[in-house]
Amino acid sequence: MREKKSGNEPRIVAIDGPAGAGKSTLARLIAEHLGLERLDTGAMYRSVAYSALAEGIDPADAPAVAKLARDLVLEVGESVTVNGVDVTEAIRTPDVDEAVSIVAANPEVRAEMVERQRAWVAERHGGVVEGRDIGTVVLPDAQLKVYLTASTDERARRRARERGVRNLHEVSAALSLRDRLDSTRATSPLPAPEEAAADAMVIDSTNREANDVLEEVLTWL
Repeated sequence: MREKKSGNEPRIVAIDGPAGAGKSTLARLIAEHLGLERLDTGAMYRSVAYSALAEGIDPADAPAVAKLARDLVLEVGESVTVNGVDVTEAIRTPDVDEAVSIVAANPEVRAEMVERQRAWVAERHGGVVEGRDIGTVVLPDAQLKVYLTASTDERARRRARERGVRNLHEVSAALSLRDRLDSTRATSPLPAPEEAAADAMVIDSTNREANDVLEEVLTWL
């Protein structure tokens, strides 16, 4: 069982979980509370996927996508830029949704992105980092680790609301496919809640408001 922290507030916070669990919202709230910057690692993989599609590269062409990833000038913050072009909205399309799990399963892409993620934290002497394998692979020494989950139906409702999509069944099917691809990839798969880092808080955000989840997290600081 995770021991409650006391004393100094964490400088490195890792938030993991499946798509639509509320990671970005929670990461923003924690970052604001602690006065830290935040990094959405999913946006990094989405940027690679978007760039591959934009350049006509098959996302399954591992060597070509790996080279593309190494060459990208990528900035991820409140906005996302690739080679100086704002792609904040462009990386959140159904085509990118479909391609990103393939790209994220590429071992060379992951190695490149993990190196950049660790460098980002080192440069800032901390931060709130969200993704799929932050607490287990990228930042295993993070002082605070959260694994955020929610039911598939809840995540589908959230994603549909975010994207302005009415076909909930289609969104749910896409999320289920994403879960399967992310959890079965050979390199750094998304762990199930019971497989989260041993020192992580596992929180089910189904039918809970973001501020309610934040309050629970804050009790562990």
